[in-house]
Amino acid sequence: MIIRPVYNILLLPDVTYYFKADFFSSFCDGPLEAGTDIIFAFVKEEADDSDITPDDFYPTGLSAKLENISEEDTVQVRTLHRVLLSDITREGDLISASVSLRPDIEDMPEAQQKEAFSRLRSSLLKFVQGYQWGIWARGFILQRKTISDLASALSDYLNLTAEEKYAILAADSVKSRFHLIEKAVNEFMEVAKVAAEAQNAQKDNQEQLYREAALKKQIDYLQKELDEMHPENISDVRKFEKKIASSGMNDEARKEAEKVLNRMRQEGKESHEYGLLYDYLDFVTSLSWKPPKFAPIDLSRAEEILDEDHYGLKKVKERIIQQLAVMALNKKQYGSILLFAGAPGTGKTSIGQSIAKALGREYVRISLGGIRDEAEIRGHRRTYIGAMPGRIMEGMKRCGVSNPVMVLDEVDKLAKDYGGDPASALLEVLDPEQNNTFTDHYMNVPYDLSNVLFVCTANTTDTIPEALLNRMEIISFPGYTAVEKYQIARKHLIPKAMEAMGIQKGLLKISDGALHRIIDEYTMEAGVRDLKKNIETLCRTAAVRLVKDGAGTKTSSAPGGISVTKNNLTEFLGRQRLHRERKLTAGTPGVVTGLAWTRAGGEILFIESRLTKGKGSLTITGQLGDVMKESAQIALSLVKAMYPKESKVFEDHDLHIHVPAGAVPKDGPSAGITLVTALVSLITGRPADPDSAMTGEISLRGGVMPIGGLPEKLMAAQRAGIKRVFIPHDNIEDLEDVADEVKEKLTIVPVRKINDVLKSIF
Repeated sequence: MIIRPVYNILLLPDVTYYFKADFFSSFCDGPLEAGTDIIFAFVKEEADDSDITPDDFYPTGLSAKLENISEEDTVQVRTLHRVLLSDITREGDLISASVSLRPDIEDMPEAQQKEAFSRLRSSLLKFVQGYQWGIWARGFILQRKTISDLASALSDYLNLTAEEKYAILAADSVKSRFHLIEKAVNEFMEVAKVAAEAQNAQKDNQEQLYREAALKKQIDYLQKELDEMHPENISDVRKFEKKIASSGMNDEARKEAEKVLNRMRQEGKESHEYGLLYDYLDFVTSLSWKPPKFAPIDLSRAEEILDEDHYGLKKVKERIIQQLAVMALNKKQYGSILLFAGAPGTGKTSIGQSIAKALGREYVRISLGGIRDEAEIRGHRRTYIGAMPGRIMEGMKRCGVSNPVMVLDEVDKLAKDYGGDPASALLEVLDPEQNNTFTDHYMNVPYDLSNVLFVCTANTTDTIPEALLNRMEIISFPGYTAVEKYQIARKHLIPKAMEAMGIQKGLLKISDGALHRIIDEYTMEAGVRDLKKNIETLCRTAAVRLVKDGAGTKTSSAPGGISVTKNNLTEFLGRQRLHRERKLTAGTPGVVTGLAWTRAGGEILFIESRLTKGKGSLTITGQLGDVMKESAQIALSLVKAMYPKESKVFEDHDLHIHVPAGAVPKDGPSAGITLVTALVSLITGRPADPDSAMTGEISLRGGVMPIGGLPEKLMAAQRAGIKRVFIPHDNIEDLEDVADEVKEKLTIVPVRKINDVLKSIF
């Protein structure tokens, strides 16, 4: 007798089974022979044969007899009865046990069994008719003559666990065993029906999807054919497909663009969102996404272009050439963000054009003056109606390249209100560590701005937030001297104005005297903007005369032209509009010449002081700011300490300090030594030297502290006819920024203490 452990196999009595011979070989101590008794013992869990112990067996087994062994080593086994196993032991591979018969409870008549079996077999036959394999299955089912035979044949298809299969064998009641088998077969048929229905539904859906995909491909193919035949009538979707494919976008931008394109395809032209989707795709596909190839930089040519387009500005040009040289060595965009700071009309914006021309790049100018909304920089989110990209990305679209020279004009005029802080939004734009992934809210995808050469301009740095100012390198535009203005007018302004007014070369001559008079008497600025306007006015007046005289056209044979001289200048520009302050012709006690910086350049101003009978009060007029008022208080205290005897006059006299002109607001930390000198002159009765001027702040200890705007102030002194200027000793290095022609006409005296000024001035 062979005891063979089995797991997860449905074995029932009175059924013929077929096994491989090696299925029994490990548990048999001799060759297999027909007639051998076999006990199938069911184990609780699947395990290797060598690991099975007596405790792993269920108590109910199944007896069988080996009936035949074929040449193909197939063993035919006929099961007999259910048995009870006891005293199970194991020695090596051999298992032994005591076996007793476990009879069935015959509670279901044979006729009833046949009727139920026939009903179940009919259900199965009807079930298999709907399948392609139904003919084979029908013959397979008809071969089965008993319920046990049918259940055993279908056991591989029934969804039964090992425990459920053992439960069928362990059922003592024939009726219960039949119901378990019937339930398993019916469940199998229902599951198969549901699976078939789901498969058919899925097949229908797939066929529908396949059909739709095929139709779309056919439509796309036909649309492509039409687009090739009529390129002018290409569809929007096809147009953007081509643009996206050839744009060179990064992965994130491509995904977003394709997502919007799919929405556009689904919405159709009749949708109210179609226009918004179109505008977005048109914008992102118009940008240049491909990294630019670095073009070699010719520094000699760059110097020639800068000198040709701009006269003077030596320090500025040197710094620009340094920047270009660093870029040439690195072969990429590199270096600081340049901030050109200076008075209007000094060439800050136009020099950006010259840089673009020198590099062979596109030029973009963006005016930031008056911007209050952060969305002007970062763009609006597309959830808003009327959303638009920011000015930065709009400029990138306009130029069509990824490496333009971008001039951000008037950075100092950014405002801040409830719409956000535009200056803070610029931080990401101008930071080389961040702008390679700049994200405009409208685009919602990163864009690389690291290849853009940013140039910023401002009239003053006082209103620029410190965080933004730290990202930029300040390059000062000090303004032009009279000689530089003359050269700029000759080389640039007059030729351009004549060309703009249509005046032929040779028909208008402007003498040097007339030009110098325009500079001195008709303009008051650090730049050349007003000078340009006056020259254009002169050319327009000349154009009227030329047309009336018949000499203004190329076909005219009228001789001559118009000559503008110093004497007849008023006929073209009218009478002198400006009356600059000139130096005093004679010294007056209590009056001293000072120097001031304005946005239009430098100016001289007079500090006037006077004593009147009173009780020692101080009156300050001339629209002075808080800083100059404090300087006046410091000067008065210092003079009282330095001249105790003379200063007793302040006890029974009121002091009045005035700075003309009274309608012009004035403030700044540079009038301290001028105020002290004026008060000393007043109480000592000694007039100050009218050929001298001064600038510098004062401390209570009498020290002269440094100031700003020295080049502009010295130009104002030279223009007013001043011969000698006192400056703080700490400002000596700033003299490098002063034009040589200005320094040659002035005696510049650096001072450390106020006593140095007083000893020299009186």
